[in-house]
Amino acid sequence: MALPLDSESRVHGADEASADSGSTAPVRPGRFARRRAVMRAGLPRTAVAAAAGLLLAAAFPPYGVWPLSIVAVALLSLLTRGRTARQGAWTGFAFGFPFFLGLLDWIRVIGSDAWVGLSAVEALFVCALGAGLALTSRLRAWPLWAACLWVAQEWARDRLPLGGFPWGRLAFANTASPYTPLAALGGAPLVTFAVALTGALLAFLALPYLPLLARRGVPEAAPVTRRPVLVPVLAGACAVVVAVAGYAVPVPTNADATTKVAVIQGNVPHPGMDFLGRPMQVLDNHADATDRLAAAVKAGQAPQPDVVIWPENSSDMDPYSDPAAYERIDEAVKAIGVPTLVGALVDGPDNQHVQNEGIVWDPAIGPGAHYTKQHPVPFGEYVPFRSVLMKVITRLQRVARDFYPGKSSGVLQLGPARIGDVICFEVAYDEIVRDTVNDGGRVIVVQTNNATYARSGQPDQQLAMSRLRAVEHGRAVVIAATSGISAIIRPDGTVESRTAELVPAELSADVPLRDGKTVADQVGAAPEWTLSVIGLLACGAGVLLGRRRRTSDGTPGRAEPLTSVAP
Repeated sequence: MALPLDSESRVHGADEASADSGSTAPVRPGRFARRRAVMRAGLPRTAVAAAAGLLLAAAFPPYGVWPLSIVAVALLSLLTRGRTARQGAWTGFAFGFPFFLGLLDWIRVIGSDAWVGLSAVEALFVCALGAGLALTSRLRAWPLWAACLWVAQEWARDRLPLGGFPWGRLAFANTASPYTPLAALGGAPLVTFAVALTGALLAFLALPYLPLLARRGVPEAAPVTRRPVLVPVLAGACAVVVAVAGYAVPVPTNADATTKVAVIQGNVPHPGMDFLGRPMQVLDNHADATDRLAAAVKAGQAPQPDVVIWPENSSDMDPYSDPAAYERIDEAVKAIGVPTLVGALVDGPDNQHVQNEGIVWDPAIGPGAHYTKQHPVPFGEYVPFRSVLMKVITRLQRVARDFYPGKSSGVLQLGPARIGDVICFEVAYDEIVRDTVNDGGRVIVVQTNNATYARSGQPDQQLAMSRLRAVEHGRAVVIAATSGISAIIRPDGTVESRTAELVPAELSADVPLRDGKTVADQVGAAPEWTLSVIGLLACGAGVLLGRRRRTSDGTPGRAEPLTSVAP
């Protein structure tokens, strides 16, 4: 049960910080009653934060209710406004942990410990975001600094730890929303900034109504002062402008040439951790599907493709060291008669490593140029600190050899098309996709194997990321998946065709080949760095302002919640 507003507002600083964070530091006996009261008062805030995190999860596929991303940002802004950094950190974690549990539910197929552990690690970044939101709420124009902090939080998650895990960026929930065209100007970071700014501005507009809500039993984040009518009007107008700004951004789609692409989805014996089945079964599935396409072309029932795309791991055997695998691939490619991109695991530079590759296979000369995946997935494709962790987590023995990372971008000449190849989770990383375009890729190819996570929502989430990449780079995106979802995406982000999951399928389309670059390609990571630095500087300003206020009050070291925050 929440305390009355006047009682809660009298319990300041360290008491509230301890309550929200769960601290067990020794206190004087006379303060236990107040502490318990404050803890009871903090429970509704924690519960609302957790609910907001689940709302944000529902903004992503497979649900895809993108407006909920704005609502979730607004709620977190309100819940952290006027709090101490410690309180904001706890609220951020209470928001982030349920969010990632909902978003990453598909990891449960690997193990509940992996699902909960990864969600907790990712939630720590939102914990830091909550502290930053609390600090910057002391400042004027705080919705702007809040939006910058969302970008900074995603910048950190994109890189840390072990190369980062950028799943759950606000931009990836808005790949078919009014904000999507902004990706052509500043990539995913600019989309995140716009969504976060809209949510924070809505929170600003809601502030005058919080006292009314508090009288009805909903805890107020912090007392507010009356503002001139012009201020909320300008804030509302700004929110509307940001929300519709994407409609004014042209997404370049014109192309001087096209190529006819066929995508082969051969399917797997059964989804899950053991999707491969018996040796060569997945390879036979894709080769057989290619043979069927070749027969349909010969009979005049299907158009002759210029190139064929097989997915990641479509050959479950190393064609360089296994003669049977080599022969089966070569037969299928000769049958269709055009260059084919084959996904295969091949031996690495030593006995301890393998390489995840896309290989250009020519019907006349066989295998040629190849791309090696640059960003292997920790614990899925390599085991960090192997000598220690293998003794503790025996399940990691399934990863017998580590994947050896590639060193160059995935630009390959595949018949008439110069493609930019990225493999599976690499589509989530800005710089990997950007490099393929800046190095000359005219169409983006995503080779992926989602058989482990079939019908879990993960393939839908990866499809959404690919749609954003199409707009960001003004390129068609071709997704080839072993078991689905394979798709053809136009440069404007629309899905021209797609497959169902866990069925053999084939897609064929005329795909535009573009040479022009978007503004996002030209500015690269500059918007992300700029917005992140601004957000961190705003945090510093919030710390200094808090110290100045405590010093002027003559109570150094006492964390005082704000009683008035300037707009």
